[in-house]
Amino acid sequence: MENLLEVKDLKTYFYTEDGVVPAVDGVDFELKPGQTLGIVGESGCGKSVTSLSILRLVPNPPGRIVEGEILFEGKDLVQATESEMQHIRGNDIAMIFQEPMTSLNPVFTIGKQIMEAIMLHQNLDKNAAREKCIEMLKLVGIPRAEQAIDEYPHQFSGGMRQRAMIAMALSCNPKLLIADEPTTALDVTIQAQIIELMKDLKDKLNTAIILITHDLGVVAEMCEHVIVMYAGKVVEEADILELYTDPKHPYTVGLMKSKPSLDDNRDRLEVIPGAVPNPLDMPEGCTFHPRCPHAMDICREKQPHLINNEEGRKVRCWLYEKEGEVK
Repeated sequence: MENLLEVKDLKTYFYTEDGVVPAVDGVDFELKPGQTLGIVGESGCGKSVTSLSILRLVPNPPGRIVEGEILFEGKDLVQATESEMQHIRGNDIAMIFQEPMTSLNPVFTIGKQIMEAIMLHQNLDKNAAREKCIEMLKLVGIPRAEQAIDEYPHQFSGGMRQRAMIAMALSCNPKLLIADEPTTALDVTIQAQIIELMKDLKDKLNTAIILITHDLGVVAEMCEHVIVMYAGKVVEEADILELYTDPKHPYTVGLMKSKPSLDDNRDRLEVIPGAVPNPLDMPEGCTFHPRCPHAMDICREKQPHLINNEEGRKVRCWLYEKEGEVK
């Protein structure tokens, strides 16, 4: 099966008064039609900037894609014109942004905001777009869809707003849905409902999904493949089962150990010491070495390559450098 999306050596930098911020620094990954890919990591690791780069929504200035390719169905989006991107956004690639509370315009009804996208990309008249909108609201489980379409965002709860955002994103049957922290602002029971909703819609519509999150539980529930990002780089890539049963990179191991479990009898969860480095002052060598329990001299001197080990896993760590070939 051919890839729907291929990201190759993507570099997105921000040029500030204090210096150059390498927010995304040489990221590679692939996505097949109907596949769900998880991108995980702490805040500040480059997950959201990666997704914004795919849609060419990085604010310029100060941000700019300085290198790499983003191949969507074989077309390089980095080289696409703005008019071409306007056709692709919402139509072929849709996005659910963080914070449903602020993503909807408070002065327009829910229906007007969803219908706008439908009329723009599907070339439907107002009546047909309204029918399509009601159909989408029902599909995502919003009750009284015929009345809800004329209500404003403040009349919806947080979970209902997130459902409306999903309805808007899926209204034009996109081939790729990017979900950036879709459950962050929601309580646990609503989170579970949104996850189940996205799984059901993926099965019905065969939409490929990129799920960006720091919640490893959501990744386990939703994704088939995972990449772990740290300081703008991919540090590990694996199938979900492999990542959970045998994490390789010390950062991934730390994330796993800091995750609560019902089977865990520890009094305190383990933590990863320190914080993600300031992108204006990256440490020499491996960017994770100041926080790594296995740091060696070479880790402080040289950046490891992203390698394929014998099991087909990709990992960026000097502990495994000799086991695979440099990618």
